Amino acid sequence: MEYITLNNGVRMPVLGYGVYQVSNEECERCVLDAIGEGYRSIDTAQAYGNEEAVGNAVRKCGVPREELFLTTKVWISNGGYEKAKISLKESLRKLQAEYIDLVLIHQPFNDYYGTYRAMEEAYKEGWIRAIGVSNFYPDRLIDLCSFVEVKPAVNQVETHVFQQQVQAHKYMEKYGVQHESWGPFAEGRKDFFTNPVLMEIGKKYDKSAAQTALRFLIQSGVVVIPKSTHKIRMIQNIDVFDFVLDEEDMAAIQKLDTKESLFFSHYDPSTVEMLTGLHR
Repeated sequence: MEYITLNNGVRMPVLGYGVYQVSNEECERCVLDAIGEGYRSIDTAQAYGNEEAVGNAVRKCGVPREELFLTTKVWISNGGYEKAKISLKESLRKLQAEYIDLVLIHQPFNDYYGTYRAMEEAYKEGWIRAIGVSNFYPDRLIDLCSFVEVKPAVNQVETHVFQQQVQAHKYMEKYGVQHESWGPFAEGRKDFFTNPVLMEIGKKYDKSAAQTALRFLIQSGVVVIPKSTHKIRMIQNIDVFDFVLDEEDMAAIQKLDTKESLFFSHYDPSTVEMLTGLHR
């Protein structure tokens, strides 16, 4: 496994295992499989409904806690200082942990400044090792960075070969925020796994389109958290550290960028109404 160092000195694996849309019943088995195959970073969220399963797996896996990196996220309905403070303690309890390695604000809605103050407080108390945000576009990220005491360490945004977030990445670099991808496979949209560019480049290294895409993001300075419920795919997804894409390969994949989301825009009022209406 390779690591990056966040702006506060905390080391984070460049590749982790995401549990979005993995049921609480299936999640424990999946996380145990992932850890058994060498994953050391697990990404969950309050809204996923599987923090308990992640905690169970971490407790049973046999890997020392200090070798693991746990991420969770505060949901919109827990926004604001008081609610966020309570929800953070609840996440800690569900994860059965003495500390959480990284906590993110899941969406840039509700009183996220209040939420961030609660996270800063927990960070200063030492039971959260790093704090950051998710789905913050450059305008909101710049605003937040300009007025908080503890600079966000990570911004997790939709990032894949079809939406490479080049401009957003530049601003993250400028403000010392680590770029992390959710949806590195674009959830299979646009025939992702059979994309001819990815497949052709992958052939050179005896790798799949998925492995090629993950390698591209890692070489672009992006942390990735691919998800699969199948052990064989977990093994393939972590097997991306024995080859390096050359400049020609990188340039070819860069041309796949459409600079548009394949999911939703946080600037779209209907999206905002949908997200803020999810009270979970």
